[in-house]
Amino acid sequence: MNTQDTFVSHLIELRNRLLRAIGAVFVVFVCLFPWARDLYSLLAQPLLAVLPQGGQMIATDVVGVFLVPLKVVGLVAFVIALPYVLFQVWAFVAPGLYVHEKRLVLPLIVTSSLLFVVGMAFAYFLVFPVVFKFMADIAPLGVAWMTDIEKYFSFVLTMFVAFGVTFEVPVAVVVLVKMGVVGIAKLKEIRPYVIVGAFVVGAVFTPPDIVSQFMLAVPLCLLYEVGILAAGFLKKPAVSHTDSGKS
Repeated sequence: MNTQDTFVSHLIELRNRLLRAIGAVFVVFVCLFPWARDLYSLLAQPLLAVLPQGGQMIATDVVGVFLVPLKVVGLVAFVIALPYVLFQVWAFVAPGLYVHEKRLVLPLIVTSSLLFVVGMAFAYFLVFPVVFKFMADIAPLGVAWMTDIEKYFSFVLTMFVAFGVTFEVPVAVVVLVKMGVVGIAKLKEIRPYVIVGAFVVGAVFTPPDIVSQFMLAVPLCLLYEVGILAAGFLKKPAVSHTDSGKS
């Protein structure tokens, strides 16, 4: 098989993997669609809980009351289908990996999915109440604080992604060490830069209050340390002659 045929076969394989991943999300989406309004109400609860009595959100777009709940369903469907999506991604790159690297597939899929969901839960149950309470307390007298549902969803989605990715740090650290990209000693050496970077990320992706910035930066730093510890227990094994080939 020449280079062009190999490239085309890889494109076909990539297309098939993408279609399977999208199909899984779509199936879950269809199953959850009847509960779109309930899911949005659940998502909006942290903000509604701190609004004044009778406070509510608004929709400035004609179709917003229909599209935003659909977007929430899409978000939930993606999270539920995330393990399968990650499996499809890994299955695409697996043929180019060594045998000992392939053994990481299942642990990485399970751990990545779990940590992403834990990060989202951390944002929903701990960060949102603090942020929204702070905003409600500093609102000037005489100002009706009502946000548009589209802007609220965008804010929530940004926070979910930020915290979900943050909680993936241990997985990223372990993968980098296992692949031989960086050593544990180097990870410890750059620790001060990671700490500074964590607070920069917290300042960029959270509202301008110091509490929420710390609530993103501190877990990121702690999870970085967890990744270093985990990598210490899972050092890259020496490649033997029988395992030096790819399969």
